[in-house]
Amino acid sequence: MHHIAVGANHRSAPLELRERLFVGREESPAFYDAMRHAGISEALLLSTCDRVEVHAVSDDPETAGARLRERLASQAGETGDVMTRRGYAFADGAALRQLFAIAASLDSLVVGEPQVLGQIKESHRRAAQAGMIGPVLERRLQAAYGAAKRVRNETAIGERPVSIASSAVEVSRELHGDLGRVHALMLGAGEGGELIAERLKANGLGDLAVAHRSPALARSVAERLGARLCPLDDLDGLLAAADIVVLAVGSGAALTRQQVERALKARRRRPMLIVDAGVPADAEAAIHKIDDAFLYGLDDLERIALSGRARREGEAEAAWAIVNEELARFGQDRAERVAVPALAALRARFENVRADVLAQKSGNDADEATRRLIARLLHDPSETLRALAAEDPEGARAAEALLARLFRLESER
Repeated sequence: MHHIAVGANHRSAPLELRERLFVGREESPAFYDAMRHAGISEALLLSTCDRVEVHAVSDDPETAGARLRERLASQAGETGDVMTRRGYAFADGAALRQLFAIAASLDSLVVGEPQVLGQIKESHRRAAQAGMIGPVLERRLQAAYGAAKRVRNETAIGERPVSIASSAVEVSRELHGDLGRVHALMLGAGEGGELIAERLKANGLGDLAVAHRSPALARSVAERLGARLCPLDDLDGLLAAADIVVLAVGSGAALTRQQVERALKARRRRPMLIVDAGVPADAEAAIHKIDDAFLYGLDDLERIALSGRARREGEAEAAWAIVNEELARFGQDRAERVAVPALAALRARFENVRADVLAQKSGNDADEATRRLIARLLHDPSETLRALAAEDPEGARAAEALLARLFRLESER
């Protein structure tokens, strides 16, 4: 059985395509039904603002990969070649590495994002409810969780996004005081913005609204945050009511200077904090020039929170080292599990031969019994090795080398 991964993320596909690829919670049962009807017995769907990706198990990876590409493309109203042009596909070791990297938040738009692991676990739960998690994916997911835990415990990779969110809370309190009286609006569904909104709520934010041009994405984020879901029909009204605006679209043009000026006029010049968590930035740079509008991007918040880029890169290297160790450990454990049935069969074969030899009449002659035992045990391997030497000399030499390693024959010479 092969592990395959097919999808599109923030690096491979534009935001507009990722929004159309998004599979909401209410759509996931039908998605899994389609996977099952396509002959895929195990599958995990990861669907967020930044990625839509399916991990699956199949004995025919090429056919399964093609079916996954077709299914994802149809979700976006496209033909299958869009996933070839704008997506990616991994198999076996590369697919497992991809799963580990996602769980450890090394493949995120903002490296170290703590929400990612929670999103995988929620996706895991939904796939299990749909009956699509079997022993192969279960073992891989548990191994990925173990690697992610080590990355969290042994590196500071998660400090940056958490510290950025904490910096946003600090700035919000400096500008507005008691957050219990503050109204916030989150535009978009990016993970960085969600973390900031979540941290604001944890620190007593009075009201949070979520709006996005994709209703399914907006609903998903609003449910996770316990926020109000608002349509974008009256964006000017939403902005006028917001003391804090968290931008998490990643489109590069979600909020203009004119929109902010209209909102401040409606607010009677009450100050507005704009936290731009979009990558690329969502706020027009000219907003910096507006009185009573305070714009903070990720770099601004990071300067408040952390010492700089070199430390982040060092932590990412340490995190990748852990992921590579865990991948090697998983491969070793899997190889050992594969060997167990063969060793059990070998032991059973030896026991049967021993019983046959003992059943033969040889009195109490231990020398005769052990001689017969050795002859019986070596008969079939000897005949097979002779035949292999005649048919395939290279294969015979490889078999001899394996025998020498298995039985440590070199040490006997």
